[in-house]
Amino acid sequence: MMVESEFHKRVDDILARVESAMDHAKTDIDAELNGGILTLTFENNSKVIVNRQTPNREIWVAAKSGGFHFRYDAAAVSDHLSSASGQPWCNTRTGEPLTDLLARVISEQAGEVIKFTL
Repeated sequence: MMVESEFHKRVDDILARVESAMDHAKTDIDAELNGGILTLTFENNSKVIVNRQTPNREIWVAAKSGGFHFRYDAAAVSDHLSSASGQPWCNTRTGEPLTDLLARVISEQAGEVIKFTL
């Protein structure tokens, strides 16, 4: 398990990247990063919330379609074959990369296809 300071650095980087991607999206998604919690608000007032769970060293995503937990997979960093996108944050149940899940739930709630990379 990674040390807490490294975990916070990695999560801060992911949250900032997602916020930046939403700021540059060609759709109206309000991205607000406050206190380590990223809230994405859509035109229909639905939300996707991305935050850290420090004790578990996980990133949690809450969306209309459910709640999802992601853990850092160090093997994905050195072996990009472990996930389709080379994304080291993987769903603890399905192995789905964080990038893929975010693209899917954001697209569902925005009502249009949203693509981005982290």
